[in-house]
Amino acid sequence: MKPFDDVVAEHGGTVLRVCRAALGQSDADDVWTETFVSAMRAYPGLPDDANVEAWLVTIAHHKIIDFHRAARRRPVPVDVLPEPAAEPAPEPGEHDALYEALRQLPDKQRHAVAYHHLGGLSHREVAHVLGGTEAAARRASADGIKALRRTYQQERAHR
Repeated sequence: MKPFDDVVAEHGGTVLRVCRAALGQSDADDVWTETFVSAMRAYPGLPDDANVEAWLVTIAHHKIIDFHRAARRRPVPVDVLPEPAAEPAPEPGEHDALYEALRQLPDKQRHAVAYHHLGGLSHREVAHVLGGTEAAARRASADGIKALRRTYQQERAHR
C-alpha cells in the first residue's frame, strides 16, 4: 500500500476539482481537507485492490452533502428583522396529549414521524438514520401518522 502522502499527491487535484465544481471556490478547500482527514483515518483498512480515486471522490461526495446540510442549519444574516410571529409560542403543556400519543407509537414509527414531519428530513434521509429502505421509512411514517390521527383525535374527543 502506498504512503498516504503519495495518495494525496496523486488524487488531491481530482478531489479538489470535484469539491470546487459542487461548492464553488470559497468552500471547496475546507471540504477537501475534511475529505482527506476522513480518508486518512480509513486508509489503513482499504483493500489493496480498491479504486482509490473513486473511494476518495465518494468520501468527498459525502462531505459535500454534509456541507449542504450544515449550511441549511446556519442562520442567515438579514438587514431587517422580521416581525414577530402572529401566534405566540405554545404554552408549556399545550401539546402534552400529542406528545403522549407520539410516545405510544412503536419506536420505528415514532422516529420516522419525528425525523420526517418534525425534523424535516426526507424519507431517504430517515431511512439512512434508521437503517432500512426509503420505502420502509415512508411506510413507517405513514403508519405512524395514521395511528396518531386515530389515537390523538380520540383523546381530544374525550376531553
